[in-house]
Amino acid sequence: MEKAQARLSTKDHLITIFLGGDVMTGRGIDQILPHPSDPFIPEVYLKDAREYVRLAEGANGSIPTTASFSYIWGDALEEWERVAPDVKLINLETSITQSNDYWRGKGINYRMNPENIDCLTAAKIDCCSLANNHVLDWGYSGLVETITTLKTAQIKIAGAGQNLQSAETPAIMEVKGKGRAIAFSFGLTTSGIPVSWAAGKDKPGVNLLLDLSERTVEYIQKQVARVKQLGDVVVASIHWGGNWGYEIPSQQIAFAHQLIDHAGVDLIHGHSSHHVKGIEIYRERLIIYGCGDLIDDYEGISGYQAFRDDLGLMYFATLDSSTGELFNLQMIPTQIKRFRVQGASTSDILWLREILNREGERFGTQVQWDGNKTLILEKLDPISSSRDMSVI
Repeated sequence: MEKAQARLSTKDHLITIFLGGDVMTGRGIDQILPHPSDPFIPEVYLKDAREYVRLAEGANGSIPTTASFSYIWGDALEEWERVAPDVKLINLETSITQSNDYWRGKGINYRMNPENIDCLTAAKIDCCSLANNHVLDWGYSGLVETITTLKTAQIKIAGAGQNLQSAETPAIMEVKGKGRAIAFSFGLTTSGIPVSWAAGKDKPGVNLLLDLSERTVEYIQKQVARVKQLGDVVVASIHWGGNWGYEIPSQQIAFAHQLIDHAGVDLIHGHSSHHVKGIEIYRERLIIYGCGDLIDDYEGISGYQAFRDDLGLMYFATLDSSTGELFNLQMIPTQIKRFRVQGASTSDILWLREILNREGERFGTQVQWDGNKTLILEKLDPISSSRDMSVI
């Protein structure tokens, strides 16, 4: 009863943030939108981005030749309307540019035509995390055009800029009557970001962390302290680790804990893995180590089917802005099919639940299925091993 009353008393301070994993609207996705880029791609095996459309059609059926801007979001649009999050934050993993100056030797170069920016505004995205390993795929001019295009569309950015100061600057989202959501974006070389992409005093680039040391924690603490006020929730959006595999290095776990303990961070939004990974609640704060992909053009590509990269989650995290603590986390399972976000089937929901419970065991978390289309995170009591229903 006391916990229930405490929940009611904090209702006016609750901020719900939608967290999306990798959003890869370049390459094949860009080719089905109303204004496709030049289809040339400098890859070893494929030189035409339209081949990714053909691969996807071979796997799952026909895709509209010219899709509407909202097409790719499919069932996600209904979920956003139903839940009505206060803020929508994604990791945008593509360059938005008409530049032809691709980064030599990189192997994979994602590009979306700036005229297709309405695919993001159709989803009413509030903020894009840009400190990742694809934002500079088409050179420095491509990065500058990406930033300009997003700002013109009134989409906030964090994690990249025309110099280090701008790359470090967080995105601040006012939530009327509730407080603010502040998003910092960081990238690590473990995700494939070249060291040369780091922003400098007078050099465009990304907000690159060279290590996960205490010194780095102190650096982030100073950044947070400059902007955080009473009623703010701070998100650290971090692009780290490889694309495949469930292992979470101990250094990542320790770093995430230190960001919460010492740097004033309330939520860790981790991404880079193309599949979902374990979730932790640490000191009543949420740590998502790997979100998986929200949208990509991987249908028909073989090699990693066991990870089910076609399956993802829409993460809706509700935080108490007066404390920064997690109130609840609801997740809507999705499947990418025909270049579109669709609701996952019952069997796929159960598969995701099994994976999250297996990977969450080390963190003392598990998820429950509501029998419809929502997975709900629970924290287990470490002493009794019973469910702690204070966070559901």
